[in-house]
Amino acid sequence: MSVTAARGFTAAGVAAGIKSNGSPDLALVVNTGPCRAAAGVFTSNRVKAAPVRWSQRVVADGRLAAVVLNSGGANACTGPAGEHDTRTTAEHTARLLGIGPDEVAVASTGLIGVPLPMDRLLPGVDSAVAALGPDGGKAAAIAIKTTDTVHKTAVLRGNGWTLGGMAKGAGMLAPGLATMLVVLTTDAVVEADELDRALRAATRSTFDRVDSDGCMSTNDTVLLLSSGASGTAPAPGEFSAALRTVCADLARQLIGDAEGATKDIRIEVTGAATEDDAVEVGRAVARNNLLKCALHGEDPNWGRVLSAIGTTSAAFDPDRLNVAMNGVWVCKDGSIGADRSQADLSGREIHITADLAAGGESAVIWANDLTAEYVHENSEYSS
Repeated sequence: MSVTAARGFTAAGVAAGIKSNGSPDLALVVNTGPCRAAAGVFTSNRVKAAPVRWSQRVVADGRLAAVVLNSGGANACTGPAGEHDTRTTAEHTARLLGIGPDEVAVASTGLIGVPLPMDRLLPGVDSAVAALGPDGGKAAAIAIKTTDTVHKTAVLRGNGWTLGGMAKGAGMLAPGLATMLVVLTTDAVVEADELDRALRAATRSTFDRVDSDGCMSTNDTVLLLSSGASGTAPAPGEFSAALRTVCADLARQLIGDAEGATKDIRIEVTGAATEDDAVEVGRAVARNNLLKCALHGEDPNWGRVLSAIGTTSAAFDPDRLNVAMNGVWVCKDGSIGADRSQADLSGREIHITADLAAGGESAVIWANDLTAEYVHENSEYSS
């Protein structure tokens, strides 16, 4: 049930007519309390959509009662009219729910630079409010899809409390504090400052380490809401670990649904002097288009891994680098290792290990291959 698995939440997903194909395109998640603590992380892109700027402001006080989300239009780079449309959406939703507009976060996803059809969006909010229910989580998750082929949800049940979430994202997957649109809900009793700490930590090691195509969105939003309806206050470490598990589950679903992908690539950087070095190397490997093409063709071309590592500022000795593909060490000490033909890349998941032999830190970045289908889909996206 994703965002409604936790007590104290209702949700809905409806077709408001924002998408021309008539698919569901508007979702609403409502926290019915008794607590309304919240936290959020957002894209670090300097070009931010109007809903991002609005939601950053309203979540700053650590309190939210509702999130309204639309697909079919990003409301990004739409000028003052876009700011007005976001505020109008929040005010309209708040009026229907009997709450303040500063308790409503807004999130949008879709094509940049196109105004939202407010004459359809606002009646869609009316329909969503009327459809709210404790079983509306699946409908909400479906309504936020754009090029996603499947809706993405996750649930974890703790000792007397529950954590759930939904996510959307299939393209423009690159890190920058947050990735895509994600709403997480819990009925655990957790104060806003603890929610914020836990969310930032979880995002840093999950959503922030999904790198499909190196393109950072203008709309990335991750929100975490607590209703406190379970009456149970888990230990901070217990809650943080659970949140990371749910975020990792959703992040893995995102990379698995990347546009046109046929391979899910787990890039594990080990032996790094610092975690930052490991992350930098992982990102460089994830964004190497020549390597991504080779992996699509199931070619264990480890030279492209080394060339990507060499573009970074990480500490390493080129003559000590080691690379494995699906467990076969095809590169040892910066040179030829096992016969590359031993590396079987025929499965969906490919595991690359890059050992920098420079320290004890590590990091994992998830990426995918580069396919003709990805190019085709993105060449026709605006139509």
